[in-house]
Amino acid sequence: MKKFYTGAFFLCTILGVSAQEVVWQKDIKSSTQDFLSQVTTTIDQQYLISGSSIQAGGQKMGAGSKQNNGYDYHFIKLNQQGEEVWEKYFSGQNHDFLSATVATQEGGFLAAGTSYSGKGLDKKDDSKGGTDIWLIRLNEFGDELWQKTIGTQADEEARAVIQTTDFGFFVAGSFVSAQDSKMKGYGSKDVLIVRLDKNGKELSQLILGGKGLDEVEKMIPTKDGGALLGVYSRSSEFRGSGSGVQNSDNKTSNPASRYPKSTNNFGEGDYWIIKLSKDGKVEWEKNFGGKGDDHLRTLALTSTGYLIGGESRSERSGNKSVGIEEGTDLWLISLDERGEEIWQKSYNFKNRDVLMGMSVISGMMEDGSGKSKGILLGGYTQAEGRIENDDETFWMLYLDQNGNEQWRKHVKGETRKKEERLSDIKLNRDGSIILAGTSAEELGKENWKIVKLGDKQINQLIEKQDIKIYPNPVSDYAYVEIGFDFKEAEILLYDMSGRQLQSLKTKNKVTKINIQPLIQGAYLITIKTDTNKTANAKLIKK
Repeated sequence: MKKFYTGAFFLCTILGVSAQEVVWQKDIKSSTQDFLSQVTTTIDQQYLISGSSIQAGGQKMGAGSKQNNGYDYHFIKLNQQGEEVWEKYFSGQNHDFLSATVATQEGGFLAAGTSYSGKGLDKKDDSKGGTDIWLIRLNEFGDELWQKTIGTQADEEARAVIQTTDFGFFVAGSFVSAQDSKMKGYGSKDVLIVRLDKNGKELSQLILGGKGLDEVEKMIPTKDGGALLGVYSRSSEFRGSGSGVQNSDNKTSNPASRYPKSTNNFGEGDYWIIKLSKDGKVEWEKNFGGKGDDHLRTLALTSTGYLIGGESRSERSGNKSVGIEEGTDLWLISLDERGEEIWQKSYNFKNRDVLMGMSVISGMMEDGSGKSKGILLGGYTQAEGRIENDDETFWMLYLDQNGNEQWRKHVKGETRKKEERLSDIKLNRDGSIILAGTSAEELGKENWKIVKLGDKQINQLIEKQDIKIYPNPVSDYAYVEIGFDFKEAEILLYDMSGRQLQSLKTKNKVTKINIQPLIQGAYLITIKTDTNKTANAKLIKK
């Protein structure tokens, strides 16, 4: 996957009116079945596209080691204009599948995936047995800072990663507990949560599960420094012994805490939601479902609590109060901070509707508190019976803060491709939208397709400042965000006596500036644009 292709996109409006434009589109060609995991927005509003690919042009060779024989971690960083900044692969000698990436507060990334590889090539640790969780910490240029392999004799797989308020990390995954008596869980597949410090040192492990199969789908950080975990559960409540503490088999001095599922499923598969404290302990858990199969996909924070969303095949039953129209519907639930239901809604595109991403638009109240203004959903539809015109095409669904539908759209290319499946959707601070997924010219050749849209309606909902500086106070590097439109701007840095210290030209909404040479104290940032607009803000060097 090397070459970029730019093409025009057309939006088909189904309901409502919303003025949108394609800012840019990138197609990253492939000759193999490549997997796109997600798009990660960086602190300076650039984009890291991450997934798993077989490298073009032959396998990577390492001194004294065998060639790579499978999929590798694959990263492509794009700037705000959609141009490639860098591309990196990280390879083991076998298959290595990247699952999730998080942008760190320091400007880099942590990537988590599932490795079938032992030591060799880019992988520095031996296999622990079975498949392992392979973590790689990168700086903003894609260079490795550290890596870590977590595993036992069982098969572990990584599914989600977040950064915590103390700059450490939560990594969430699943493992097949029956394969390893020393890491025995509660059912056929259980949940594993690993808490790390910023340097990759393990602080704690947590095992959760019921009697059946439980798979992590999503994890998000919460306002109190903890985490919200979304699990697709096919498990009943676990009754019996086994809720104590036992050592794991990964050479860590921290024993694994164990938490058996105490809520029963309503049907074949349920949404299982677990709230974790900042030290990785369970605060509460909730089950949501009907009599059929309900598959959780994504989570989001709101001003009042949380949104949980996925697909449902259940009629009104269990604690599901909305029915289904046709095939598989989208099912969205709003919760307060204790996990109690506020409202629930369902939506239908016909056939099998798959929800892949969700973003909440937030604003500020007069008292300074936050308020959710709208919800943006993204996904794709697969044909189950008859084939609809817009099956296997990216779609977007926009809701108000109470879940009422405002508009929906399909996003199509100049030429229709097979199996166009959205992997992720991100709403940017300027109201633009990034959609990332795969588009197959033919079976087994999945190109990566990334589209940036501008949306005037959403843009009007997002409150902007003329100039924003973060972090502030700052030690090393600060990011200057310009809130109004321009083609070119100049960023000027002055000390408090009015002496100019730095001058930097930019075409970007967000620009990184070096503060390291400055002494401790207060400074003034001034913005001047080609549209004759100016703005000022104070910066504190600590």
